[in-house]
Amino acid sequence: MTSMSGYQRVKQTSKKDKEKVNWLAELRGLGLMLFAVLAFHSLVAKPFYIPSTSMMPTLYVGDRLVVSKYPYGWSWASVSFHMLSRSDWRIAPDTPEYGDIVIPVHPVRDEDYIKRVVALPGDRIAIRGGQIILNGTPVRQEVVPPVRIPYEPYLQCNFLQCLNAFEDYRVREANGDQFYEPPTFRETLPNGATYLVIDHMEQYLDEMDEITVPEGSVFVMGDNRDHSADSRASILEKGLGGPVPLENIGGRAEFITFSLDGSTTWNPVSWFTSLRGDRAWTTLRPAIAEGGASNERE
Repeated sequence: MTSMSGYQRVKQTSKKDKEKVNWLAELRGLGLMLFAVLAFHSLVAKPFYIPSTSMMPTLYVGDRLVVSKYPYGWSWASVSFHMLSRSDWRIAPDTPEYGDIVIPVHPVRDEDYIKRVVALPGDRIAIRGGQIILNGTPVRQEVVPPVRIPYEPYLQCNFLQCLNAFEDYRVREANGDQFYEPPTFRETLPNGATYLVIDHMEQYLDEMDEITVPEGSVFVMGDNRDHSADSRASILEKGLGGPVPLENIGGRAEFITFSLDGSTTWNPVSWFTSLRGDRAWTTLRPAIAEGGASNERE
C-alpha cells in the first residue's frame, strides 16, 4: 500500500482548517447586526401595528405603519422595547404640532398608544358636547358625508369594542357589500390641520372641565371619539390620565406601509387577497386647510 504523500497531507490539513468556523467572529458579527437594528429602531424609525379602533377612520385595525423617532428628539420612550427606566431627560427636544399623530407610552404600563395631538403646552382645553374648546374658542367641526368603514367579519373580534355600537349605521348595497356609515365630522385645528373624526353617541367623555396643559406636555385624543382611552380618560379606565409629558412620546406616525383585513391564513393566496390595497403608502400627516378656522360645530 502506498503511503499518503506529504503534499496530500498538507492539502487535507489545509482543507480542514478552512472548514473550521470562527465562532467568535460569527457572534461578533451577529452582535453588531443586532446593535445596528436596535439603534435604527430606537433612533430613526420602527414599524407599528394598529390593534384597536380608537383612531378610526384614520387608522383601521390591521394597518401597519412607520413611526419616525426623531421629530421631537429622543427620550427613554424612544428606546426599543422601553429598555431604559422612565426619566424626564430629552435629547434635541422639540414640540409636536397640532394634528400630529404620536405614540405616547401609558403612564404606568410599558404599552404604546397612538393618538392625535389636539392641545399644546400652555393651551387651555375643555370638552363640551364632544367638541373641543381650545383657549376659549370652539374648534371647528363640520358635518361631512359619513365615512364608509368596511364590514370585515374576520376582524369582528377586534371591532367588538365599537363596531357593535355602529350596527344602526350598517348598510348593505345591491351587490351584497356591507359597510358602516357612522356620523362623521371634519375637525380643523388652529394651525389648519384637518382630519375626520367619528362621534356617534353621547357619553361621559364628551364633557370635560377646562384645564391648562402643563409646559412640556400635550393633550391627545383618538379620532374615534366615543371609543378612545386617551387624555380624557383616567388611568383606571386604561386612559392616559390627562396631558402626556413629552418625554413619554416615542415618535410620530408617518405613513401606512400595508394593511390586512384579518382574513389571512396559511394559504399563500390569502396573503394577497387579505391586503387592503387602497391603504398602502397613505400618509398620516394631517392635511392643512386654508385659514385654520375655529368656529362652532356646523
